[in-house]
Amino acid sequence: MTPGLLNTRSEHLLRELAPQVLGAVVRRFGDFTAAEDAVQEALIAASLRWPQDGVPDYPRAWLIQVASRRMLDYLRSETARRLRETAAAMEIENLAPAADVESATQQDDTVVLLFMCCHPALTPSSAIALTLRAVGGLTTAEIANAFLVPESTMAQRISRAKQSIKTSGVPFSMPEASERTARLGSVLHVLYLIFNEGYSSSIGPDLQRSDLANEAIRLARAVHHLFPDDGEVAGLLALMLLTDARRLARVGRDGELVPLDKQDRTLWDQKAISEGVALISRTLSRGSVGSYQLQAAIAAVHDEATSGDDTDWPQIMALYSLLMRMSDNPMVTLNHAIAAAMVHGPATGLKLLEALDADSRMAGHYRLDAVRAHLFEMAGDHLSAIAHYRAAARRTTSIPERDYLTMQAARLAS
Repeated sequence: MTPGLLNTRSEHLLRELAPQVLGAVVRRFGDFTAAEDAVQEALIAASLRWPQDGVPDYPRAWLIQVASRRMLDYLRSETARRLRETAAAMEIENLAPAADVESATQQDDTVVLLFMCCHPALTPSSAIALTLRAVGGLTTAEIANAFLVPESTMAQRISRAKQSIKTSGVPFSMPEASERTARLGSVLHVLYLIFNEGYSSSIGPDLQRSDLANEAIRLARAVHHLFPDDGEVAGLLALMLLTDARRLARVGRDGELVPLDKQDRTLWDQKAISEGVALISRTLSRGSVGSYQLQAAIAAVHDEATSGDDTDWPQIMALYSLLMRMSDNPMVTLNHAIAAAMVHGPATGLKLLEALDADSRMAGHYRLDAVRAHLFEMAGDHLSAIAHYRAAARRTTSIPERDYLTMQAARLAS
């Protein structure tokens, strides 16, 4: 690589490798907090060295070596851990060349890290938050958005999660098969949130982050390989494929958001749609149905429609009604209201939205205003629609969504 600043391709490579390196270092040393610091130092070292020296032949092994040596320095500084230091020193000082390290770490350390982070010392919500940070590389603000809580609350939750692991005495390692099954629900939730942030970025100038979405799909495939008969694992993978199939059509020529009913469906990935439909069809035929399977079924109905007008909204409304019975997620209620409006008219949808006004998780959330604006526009009440489009634009932290909502208000005001 030409000497100079770290280029975009290398930045993407570092983001992709970071959770894999963290998984390898945590698995080796068992101290999550110290390993996270060591990996951050290795990433900084790479950002300084690689522009001058070029990207090494085995970048993951390079990062593991540097992070491991940082961990060794840390262990050496702690006299209370002399025995552990000796064992670590014997391993690290005799590290093989990078090529050998790379071949020795071919297993997917990110999958290992997924299950490691869903630790029994943590509540499910704390485990999910920590895993989003470690595996997904999401910022505290992005995680807070996913949980519908303030950023300060999420920062405290992640800090407490790390401390709980440290004081629990439970080994931070890949669980046995039975324990992996127990942690599966949290793992799936993590992958779902990582994918959502990748498909529709909640913060910043980009509408979507394909690196996050692709990694979530890759990890979902790996988990599906571990649990081939689990309906919810298959459902989540199907949901990701069916949703991600629309990715190219969601962005206009200038990077603007294109809503579902305005998308060029010839741009949809038919191969991904076929795979997703086949997955969800097989898993629904097995009997027991979970929330990811229902969401995948809804995505399949959208993807199989030849146009927006051709969408089977009664079926979508019925599926959301089932989903509401098994989930206390206000976003499900929001989407059910949209489907009801498409079936019974905007007045019905607006009436259903009233239940969300008393939900603290949705207080001030831009999506509630955005949906209200859309339904008021459907009802012909343009003044109310403009007011809610503008309110939604003020509240969103996504620049493309802000621009889209502002444009909708301006269109109605002209």
